[in-house]
Parts: sequence; C-alpha cells; structure tokens
Amino acid sequence: QVQLVESGGGLVQAGGSLRLSCAASGGTFSKNVMGWFRQAPGKEREFVAAISRGGRSTGYVDSVKGRFTISRDNAKNTVYLQMNSLVPEDTAVYYCAADWNGSAIRRTRQGYDYWGQGAQVTVSS
Repeated sequence: QVQLVESGGGLVQAGGSLRLSCAASGGTFSKNVMGWFRQAPGKEREFVAAISRGGRSTGYVDSVKGRFTISRDNAKNTVYLQMNSLVPEDTAVYYCAADWNGSAIRRTRQGYDYWGQGAQVTVSS
C-alpha cells in the first residue's frame, strides 16, 4: 500500500516562504512521477507542479512559475515544494500525488494514482 504524507504547511505573511515535504512509503519511489496540487475553498483542485522520475524534467502552472520549485530526493523517498514570494492567492490545501510507474509529467488529477492527506498553507496579507 502506497502512502504519501505531507508536512511543512502553516501560516506565513505575504512575501514569505514555506517548504512542503511529501514522504512516500510502499513501492519504488524512483519509478513514479510526483506532483503537487492545491485546492482553495470553493474551488476545484488544481495542478501546481510535477517532476519526472529522475528529477530532470519539471512542470509548473503559470501562476507559480519563478516562485515555486519542485524537487525530489529519491534516496529519501521524498518530494519537496519550495514556495517563495507567497501571495494570499496561494492560500489552499496542498496535496502531494504520485503517478505510479508514470513516464510523463501530467497536469490533471486523473493522471495520478495516490494522494496525500493534504497540508494547509495560509498566506496573510
């Protein structure tokens, strides 16, 4: 059974930074494309970023380009999301997701097989 556990969320002022972590257990982590999604109150869950198996390829939603960085450490079975220059519009529950045995970066929810429980990120103005 694959489990994904996020950590690192919290409350931060606009302009601040946070780093989310997602630890995976079960299966072979390095065989999976990993992604981050977020869901704000009353809105659909949206794609934020994804990273290929080896970490060489990444993809981002336009609204976070230049501010967020996704990375992974396959030796630690962990994927990260470094979030800088945060704005109130980034407030949401952030979810880690795994496309098990995936081979390409996917930007839709349907492309992912496993999900974490979510981490709240709140950015105050």
